[in-house]
Amino acid sequence: MAHFIIHVWCEMTLRGGKNLMTADTPTRSQIEDFLYREAALLDTWKLMEWADLFTEDGEYLIPSTDLPDGDPANTLFLVYDDRHRLTERAKRLLKKSAHSEFPHSRLRRIIGNVMAEAPNNGVIRVTCSFAVFRSRLQRADIYPGHSLYDLVVGGPAGFRIRRKRAVLDSDDLRDQGKVSIIL
Repeated sequence: MAHFIIHVWCEMTLRGGKNLMTADTPTRSQIEDFLYREAALLDTWKLMEWADLFTEDGEYLIPSTDLPDGDPANTLFLVYDDRHRLTERAKRLLKKSAHSEFPHSRLRRIIGNVMAEAPNNGVIRVTCSFAVFRSRLQRADIYPGHSLYDLVVGGPAGFRIRRKRAVLDSDDLRDQGKVSIIL
């Protein structure tokens, strides 16, 4: 009982002292499980299943490392895909002709510091930190960063991604050279 009271107090404190939780508000544990499932799909190269996690109007963005807070309307992004383009990216990366990723990299993601805001018009804003470990052709790279999600409740996985913005917390890509994987 004390753990529940502390948890609710922390949630209320993080949300400005207001109790914005309702009986149908997803728990952080449910959101974390969804993020872990997404990471597992990407680590095992199930990219078409990953693309299916997005809503029809979904977006996947990676801003440049020099302007991580940039606006895609007037800033160059490493990736700015709508649902159609991210599905095409997934298909392309799965082909043998995708030389930058064939054979596929071995990947492992670590997700942490997951925080969720109260739902607003059916959308839950989620932030988390990530580290993607990539091994390919006797080279290992680390991609540290954080993601900002707009999730909607529904779909076979419990949530759908309306928007995912993966921000690399590196000042450049000199060591990695490129981003040929999905973050």
